[in-house]
Amino acid sequence: MRYSRKYVILSILVLVFLFMKFQSSDSGRERVKPFRGAVLREDIFAPLIADSINEKTISLTVDAKSYQSDKMPIFMDESRNLMVPVRMLRDSFDCSAHLYEGNRLLVEKYSDEVMFSLNKKEVMVNQQKEKFSSGMCEIQGEYYVPLEALANSLGYSYSWNMQENAAVTTSNRESDVSIVPSKYDLREKGRASVIKDQGNHGTCWAFAALSALESSMLPEMAYEFSPDHMSIQNSFALNQDYGGDYTMGLAYLLAWQGPVLEKDDPYGDEKSDDTLHPVKHLQEVQIIQSKDFPKIKEAVFKYGGVQTSIYSSLKSSQSHSEFYNRKTNAYCYMGQEKPNHDVVIIGWDDNYPKENFPVDLEGDGAFICQNSWGTDFGDDGVFYVSYYDTNIGIHNVVYTGIEETDNYNTIYQSDLCGWVGQLGFNDDYIWGANVYTAKKSENISAAGFYALGTDTEYKVYFVNNFMGTDSFSEREKVAEGKLNNAGYYTIPFDIPVQVQENERFAVVVELTTPDSVHPLAIEYAADETTENVDLSDGEGYISIQGDVWENVESKQGCNLCIKAYAK
Repeated sequence: MRYSRKYVILSILVLVFLFMKFQSSDSGRERVKPFRGAVLREDIFAPLIADSINEKTISLTVDAKSYQSDKMPIFMDESRNLMVPVRMLRDSFDCSAHLYEGNRLLVEKYSDEVMFSLNKKEVMVNQQKEKFSSGMCEIQGEYYVPLEALANSLGYSYSWNMQENAAVTTSNRESDVSIVPSKYDLREKGRASVIKDQGNHGTCWAFAALSALESSMLPEMAYEFSPDHMSIQNSFALNQDYGGDYTMGLAYLLAWQGPVLEKDDPYGDEKSDDTLHPVKHLQEVQIIQSKDFPKIKEAVFKYGGVQTSIYSSLKSSQSHSEFYNRKTNAYCYMGQEKPNHDVVIIGWDDNYPKENFPVDLEGDGAFICQNSWGTDFGDDGVFYVSYYDTNIGIHNVVYTGIEETDNYNTIYQSDLCGWVGQLGFNDDYIWGANVYTAKKSENISAAGFYALGTDTEYKVYFVNNFMGTDSFSEREKVAEGKLNNAGYYTIPFDIPVQVQENERFAVVVELTTPDSVHPLAIEYAADETTENVDLSDGEGYISIQGDVWENVESKQGCNLCIKAYAK
């Protein structure tokens, strides 16, 4: 076993101290005094231990999820507490973790609430003060919390193995226990966006998309984005009266056509500025399976508002309907009509009385939904939609990856209308590749693509100096993994790949999506909305096994939804 120099020096000092203790005399007579133990100063001893721990790689396991300090900034502080970054908490502890005003962190799981305050050792656990030896701190813009304090507050076990330089924390609750409470409302947490009014235009899809996007950034960042820009400055052949759906909003955002600020392109003036640039880059979106209410609740709890669709028999805030109770702001449609209106789920109440709805229902429970008809509708723009509504929860989108605009310098893409259809060989397995020409000498750092089902497994490859389909045999793997939910994902390469100006390169994706027969997203001219799709801007290929390739523009009449990002 190897020991650091600090351990060796410390051990020698202790031995010398003990030797001198036993060799001391009393009134000239040599005798051994009773040993009462060496008293070591904690302010000297603890930092030495921490330094020794931090010199080596620290391993952390949270409910079978593994992390290491060489990839995630984990360290031991001078009080010998393991400190973990706040940004890892949501996924590692499967919880809600949000920073308020830059100095308060609220962590929620089950019905527990843990509030850390910056540079304070007192922690509020379910409204009760508890004191720990370390508190939340900030180092170079990164926030950290003591792992053991958080684990104890959420009912987790915690253990530290000094020999292995490893910590393990595990939930003491059953794995099938829901992480969310029976009632939750983003408005009470300061995480619901501003209520807006779409007026007489068919732009609910844009309002719902941007309201959900804004919610997912709260409370850390407060923005108000422009539905005017989204509904006008996109790549679809439509106007603001035509209507739309969530895939159109995704196409606009993922193509970096927006979002832009509402103040720079205000709604309702019948014009839009085509010179504006996005103020954020959307890099990840998760799509929750139809009617998976527990997952919808978890998405709201962890990330923010979830964009969804309903059939609305109401046309405005002044409308009346047999499916809507104006006194209780409760709506439930049970019929065969398809969705025609987008709203945002911002909470739920499992015990919301079924008697509040104007139709007979089997049980209680409702989602709390934000509309885009102004504050005159419902409860200041918000209403309840029963769990038994026919369409609520069929289409569900949550915006999980919003980044600054300097995250990448260049986006390579040929699918400005995004996910229009799907392609495959009647199998859950497919290869797809897009070929691009480098605009300058730079590093290709990531690829982006849609996962069209749960548990999609992927491998990403790269081809330099693409000369034709024979070049695919020279591909090199740059990333692989598994995606739990459907959606769009940006996958960073293990090591960025350098390209030279005007070099042709290929990004290759190998996908396996269980229970799918068409696992690859494509863009094509499917209807009058997408009639302007341009096939000349792409060069895509598909293959059954990755050996024989066919061009999709000439054979299939489509573009592949595979993007590349460069720094």
